[in-house]
Amino acid sequence: MSDVTRILNAINRGEARAADQLLPVIYEELRLLAAQRLSREPPGQTLQATALVHEAYIRLVGDESQDWNSRGHFFGAAAEAMRRILIENARRKRTSKHGGGLHRANLEDWDIAVSTSPDDLLALNEALDRLAESEPSIADVVKLRYFTGLTLAQIAEILGVTRRTVDRHWALGRAWLYRELTAD
Repeated sequence: MSDVTRILNAINRGEARAADQLLPVIYEELRLLAAQRLSREPPGQTLQATALVHEAYIRLVGDESQDWNSRGHFFGAAAEAMRRILIENARRKRTSKHGGGLHRANLEDWDIAVSTSPDDLLALNEALDRLAESEPSIADVVKLRYFTGLTLAQIAEILGVTRRTVDRHWALGRAWLYRELTAD
């Protein structure tokens, strides 16, 4: 049993100090995942990897009692928490109070700037929710890959399935999302 699983089991049993032990063990891994995910965000992203990790951690180990089965279950929940934080951030940026449809442009990078708009991220989120209704395991793979930047091998390990299964789910998820997002 890994340290993370042992600590998660202690949290489930209600041991008060267990939550304090969890962050130092998983912090660097979560920060790397957040940094990988944020590196794919458009230029001008104001959310830092450290802030994303802290917010996700607070949501995961906050006041509500959680029932973590394993390390994989915890990191799956972390991916979902990071996804929700990024979606909330995209929605906030889209509001007129925060600039609405205006986009920051760096004149030095004018000809090479490519960005994903908040609208595109929200469309992806809605499509991913629809996918999760019919194919939750495929949606889990897409969330872990897209929102945390895990490799397919890491996803297989976390989910406790074969790499081949993850490869199939990733291919199916990408195809399904492509069809949904380009249907208009």
